[in-house]
Amino acid sequence: MGNRLNGKVALVTGAGSVGPGFGNGKAVAVLFAREGAHVFATDINRAALAETAALIKDEGGSCSYAPADMTDAAHVAAIIALCAAGSGRIDILHNNVGGSEPGGPVELSEDAWQGQLDFNLTSAFLTMKYVLPIMEKQGSGAIVNVASIAGLRHIGNNHVGYAAAKAGLIQMTRAVAIKYAKAGIRANSVVPGLMHTPLVEARLGGQYGGGDVAALIKKRDAQVPMGKMGDAWDVAYAALYLASDEAKYVTATELVVDGGFIARSG
Repeated sequence: MGNRLNGKVALVTGAGSVGPGFGNGKAVAVLFAREGAHVFATDINRAALAETAALIKDEGGSCSYAPADMTDAAHVAAIIALCAAGSGRIDILHNNVGGSEPGGPVELSEDAWQGQLDFNLTSAFLTMKYVLPIMEKQGSGAIVNVASIAGLRHIGNNHVGYAAAKAGLIQMTRAVAIKYAKAGIRANSVVPGLMHTPLVEARLGGQYGGGDVAALIKKRDAQVPMGKMGDAWDVAYAALYLASDEAKYVTATELVVDGGFIARSG
């Protein structure tokens, strides 16, 4: 156990994992707890959420949890009220909800387009809508939103809804950071590149690899200048820095975690 977040209350969304191992949200929740935070974890997947909470508690960490659909305003308001009621404050908001669906404007249905915006962008808008007044009242807070290099560059996949939503998330985070800077609230984005998380086996292998997961992993590894994809812990440690007081003078910016991918492709 560390103490980089000692005494802080952290709300982590998307804290489950879509398969065995550690997705980004699960790793963040566990790491924040290891660093002394009381973690309030939420995810739409009840079983995955309970697994994350059990792991934190088994390690001696502090965790509360409740399932929620973070694209539903009523769910979001209820979760944030529950978190604040239990702890009296929310020091850290970590938004990890998101995911991609392939297709350009022609291929995507209007419903799928709206779904990508809701999943990747509106979910973070809603959590900030209800958390910011709490942080403003307490005079401090750190928001960390998980974006994607797809919001900065075309990375080889045609997923226009996802790219547009993640680009919007990055700029929304900057705008919030400037608006609330004098209120003692910081807002930043972690921008992951190609990561090897359970999502690769559970979803991306079918979406982008034609079902051949091994071939997709090999392809993604080869695209990264460092020779391999990162993992959820790379994202988690970046988020930890931005959430901690070590980053007290860091706001309205992006921490890219991609093994050099966009520097080479840009």
